[in-house]
Amino acid sequence: MNIKFNLQQFATPIAELFPQKDLLDYTRNRAWPTLMGDTLFPARKVNSLEVDMLLEGNRAPVIADYSAFDAEAPTRSRDAQKMTAELAYVKSKMQLKETDLYALAKPRDAAEQAYLQRQVYNDIDRLVQGVLARGEAMTMEMLATGKITDKKHNIAVDYGVPKNHQADVSKTNPWSSDSADILLDLETWSDKLDIAPTRALTSKTVLSNIYRNQKLIANVYGTNSGRILGQADLDAFLTARGLPIIRSYDGKYKAENGKGGYTSTRYFPENCIVLMNDDTLGEKLYGPTPDELRVVANGSVQASQIGNVFAKIYESGEDPVATWELASATMLPTFAAVDEVFQAQVLA
Repeated sequence: MNIKFNLQQFATPIAELFPQKDLLDYTRNRAWPTLMGDTLFPARKVNSLEVDMLLEGNRAPVIADYSAFDAEAPTRSRDAQKMTAELAYVKSKMQLKETDLYALAKPRDAAEQAYLQRQVYNDIDRLVQGVLARGEAMTMEMLATGKITDKKHNIAVDYGVPKNHQADVSKTNPWSSDSADILLDLETWSDKLDIAPTRALTSKTVLSNIYRNQKLIANVYGTNSGRILGQADLDAFLTARGLPIIRSYDGKYKAENGKGGYTSTRYFPENCIVLMNDDTLGEKLYGPTPDELRVVANGSVQASQIGNVFAKIYESGEDPVATWELASATMLPTFAAVDEVFQAQVLA
């Protein structure tokens, strides 16, 4: 026989155990693992759900005209453009079971209470990192393809990467083929950019194919050298040729597969490479959530106390007692340097 306790007779209110301010202080000050997208696209908080994303256009200098003395300088136009987009709303939650609430409200000693509260903060960690993972996935899809698409949630953002800054050799001459001329591809794609690319991002799989490519090995060491190409020699060779240094990014996240399990998915596609320069490419923009706007409006929390991701614990039911941990954010990456990258699919 199952016996149910009426926890509301003696349970400490969850808001007293985990005050909203404490949760926000924790998420704002917590040092989360640094993702590749955070280094290429620094995070910034904005105050609106709709943002104007500045597209800086081509940053190659526009040459000034000659002018006579005492004559008015010719006026040039700005080539930057704005694209307005709405931030995507992302959220995730976990339930605190009734037995968890009972243990939190009636711990046997201080050590047990600290342990139980630590477990709740561990849940908050997982939820916040799940929200940040969505931002990273959006950013890497944008970097690799110039688009963010999610048919299930009706999300479609096209950043307008120039067509002549994109290539697909996966069917005609993939980099896994012995006939692939990787050096020629890199030189051709680099020449299409007005600002010389200094770095490239790809996967370990693509990088392994680069190391094994016999044409490239012959270019580095000479024909029939019998040598194995490594990172240091490849870096030196590419630098001497004025080509970008290549690094891999193989971070992954897990997604529920609807069958009670998880599917592991890469942030950056395994079959792509992106060439870029050293300048900042854009930003990860974070905005306010409905929950955030509510607590700021009622004066319980200052906007400055809230980080990029909003976290809270709340109750939503009396019988059974339903208590939830939630993390949410509105987010969208911007791509200011959209004209300064070359995106290529090099494997099928």
